[in-house]
Amino acid sequence: MTPDRILDVFSQVARDVREAVDALTPDQRRVRTARKGQYGLDVVADVTALRGLHAAGFAVVSEESGYSGPEDAEFTVVLDPVDGSTNCARGISYWAISLCALDATGPVAALVANQATTVSYYASRGSGAFRGGQRIVPSPVERVEDAVVALSGLPARMLPWKQFRALGCAALALCDVAAGGIDGYVDGGRWHAPWDYLGALLICQEAGARLVDLAGEPLVTTDVSARRQLVGASTPQLLDALLPAAGGKGRR
Repeated sequence: MTPDRILDVFSQVARDVREAVDALTPDQRRVRTARKGQYGLDVVADVTALRGLHAAGFAVVSEESGYSGPEDAEFTVVLDPVDGSTNCARGISYWAISLCALDATGPVAALVANQATTVSYYASRGSGAFRGGQRIVPSPVERVEDAVVALSGLPARMLPWKQFRALGCAALALCDVAAGGIDGYVDGGRWHAPWDYLGALLICQEAGARLVDLAGEPLVTTDVSARRQLVGASTPQLLDALLPAAGGKGRR
């Protein structure tokens, strides 16, 4: 299967999931399951996404249902059916589906779609990154003082950034770093799983933005127990300057 074909499947899955979640009433969106942190809308989205991904022959690693699909699949898709579930449940227009196809050497194709606005970010290995058909590049910002930074949780150290945001959806925030709308990103702890960031990782890499784990652990993994503390930036200089905000060592 070609990367373009993978992205076609991902686009259809994203549409199917958006329609399934849109069919829920506001009250239904707020219903929680017995599983900690899970909404009923997450289950609805997962069932819908798995149907399309399995039909296309993919193995899947999903936040909601773990491993599934054929053991001998050429590609494994790491899936977050709804990243930003609380935003979705509360009608905040910043929630996404994140899909990343991996082969034996790493990410092949990825799509992160803001399901509230229908704007999609996507990339394939070696072919650049795009938003709505337009190639994206990160900002040229190098100094913290000039940066708008997205935060997840409280940082270990506040830095003199120009402004900050807490947006509640890591996949979209990282894609906004890739596209230049946000200059940097800092996790306050080690809590993001592969499905939270792998789609955005390929998009950042293809756009030219930087994304690392504070402890230096590899970001590409299908281990459902893996957790990473992410720091991202538009430039190497800004990445280095932001590391102290996550508890690491950098120029500040």
